[in-house]
Formats: sequence, structure tokens, C-alpha cells
Amino acid sequence: MNIQDTAQSWSASINELTLGATSAEGGTRAKTVTIGGGKCIPWLAYEGSVGHRPAIAVEVWDAGMGAWPAALLEQYGDATSDAATWAKKAVELGADIVALRLMGTHPDMGDASPDEAAATVKAVLDAVDVPLIVWGCDVEEKDNTVLPKCCEAAKGENCLFGTIKEKNYRTLVASCLADGHKLIAESPLDINIAKQVNILAHDVGFPLENLVIFPTTAALGYGLEYVFSIMERGRLAALGGDPLLQQPVLCDVGLQAWRAKEAVASEEALPGFGPAAERGPLWETISATNYLQAGADILVLRHPAAITTTRDAIDRLVEGAAALAV
Repeated sequence: MNIQDTAQSWSASINELTLGATSAEGGTRAKTVTIGGGKCIPWLAYEGSVGHRPAIAVEVWDAGMGAWPAALLEQYGDATSDAATWAKKAVELGADIVALRLMGTHPDMGDASPDEAAATVKAVLDAVDVPLIVWGCDVEEKDNTVLPKCCEAAKGENCLFGTIKEKNYRTLVASCLADGHKLIAESPLDINIAKQVNILAHDVGFPLENLVIFPTTAALGYGLEYVFSIMERGRLAALGGDPLLQQPVLCDVGLQAWRAKEAVASEEALPGFGPAAERGPLWETISATNYLQAGADILVLRHPAAITTTRDAIDRLVEGAAALAV
């Protein structure tokens, strides 16, 4: 049987979403990044268009790097002393997008003020010319004071801000509406809650086509299969016509992969698992490439080797899809 004989017909597609704004669009980015647009099960191009190439976002913190494993930090050297310098390094490593996490605003990691956080966002925007993701510190009370100031500082740059949740969305939605940014909608591995967050944002005026779904992410061996199944179900529903699940999907891979004990434990602690220096990047890469198969549109990564290998995997998937294209 010919593989095309198994093709399914889909009535809808994943929304296209563009990040960044060039000078012609009122921003200062050298280029924009467009994601989404898929009209088939991931990479089955004989069913329809696979859409835009998935983007790699490289994670940058403004403080709190003591939480990073030494094997990972040594890859960046002195660059981690300054978010803008680190962002430049991320672009050198091939970042399509810089993912700035404002951990310095966390009450336990410096408690930086909204003005200080906004200055950091501005410094990173001045240092690099790729689109920017801006994450809060995940303390809702603090994020609700910090992120609106950062939205204002980045006005015109068409950034991706996050995250909004079922119980905390109004403040950031209003700021992104006012300053022209996109939003990450976070949900705890529950399709119904993912849809509910999107409904809540839409009900207060935020366009569904400007949202990115973040279903939360798990690393290899720590729930990856369950996340994969949730993403698959979401993709099938989206292609079947559900507008509340047609948003592109972001996977925060690096953060979770480097929390896995197998990624950081010594060779003595894990005999037979191979050199510790290789294990961490492999754990991140395997997690990332699995999510590519589930339909991830943005992968947030950390280790240079994982960035390079994942980019190579994307190249091969794109090439393979072109050969299968209808």
C-alpha cells in the first residue's frame, strides 16, 4: 500500500503567529519569526502543509544562576553575569528567539523592582535583534507588578509574554493588549483547562490568534509520554476544527530536562549511564526531539549541544516533509 493511501483529510489548521517587529513594523528586530500554520499531523506532509519551521528559543536568566547545574553554566562562562551579554551568546549559538526569564524579580532571588526588570528587558532588546520571550518569576503577585512595566518597555517589539493562567490572567492580558504583544497561555496538562484559559483571555478582548499554548512540559522519564499524548489530542482537535486548540504550542524543555537526576548525577551515582558531561545534553535533546514529533512550535533550550542537535533534527524533518509533500 502506498503511504499516501493512509492520508486523512483535515478541515482546519494551526494558527500562524509572528513574533518580533522590524523597523518597517515599528520595532527594532532584524527579522521576525513565524510559527504554526500546520495542516496535518506533525510532519505527515502527504496529508497537507506542515506549516512553518519550529523555532528554537534559548533561555537566559537575569539572576539566580546558582540553580543551574555547573556542567551547564560552564558552557556560557562569564556571559551569565549579565542578561544582555548572555542574550548575545544565545544568538551566537543559533537562537531564533531569546527567552528571558526574570528570576531576579523573585522575592528569594533579589526581589528586583518592576523598573529594574524593565531596564533588563530594554537592555536585552538593545543587545540582540531577534524576537524576545519574556517570562516572569512565577510568583503571581510579583509578576502582576513587573510584567506590565516590561510590556511597556518593549512596546512595539511584538514580544511573547508569559504566562497567563486560569486564575491569573487579567493584568497581563490588559498589558499585552495595550502594548501589542503576544501571550503564553499556561495550563496543567489538561485540555479542558487549556481551552478555558483561552476562553478567559478571549472574553476580555484578547485575540485567539495571538496566543501560544503552554501545556507545561516534562522531561524524558518524568512524564514526557503523558505530555506527548496531551499534545497529540490537542492537535487532532485543532485540525478537526476546534478554534480553542488551534494555537501554536511551546515546550519549555531545558528547564525540565536539567531537573532530571539522570541529567546531572555523577557517574558514580548512575553507573552504566555514561559520562555525566554527555548525559545532560542528551537528556535535553531527546526530550526536545520527541516534542517535535508531537507538534511543538517553539522549543526553549539551554545546552549548546542540545541546540545544535535539535536544529539538525529540525533540518532533517523539514527535508523529509518536503519529500512527502502533496
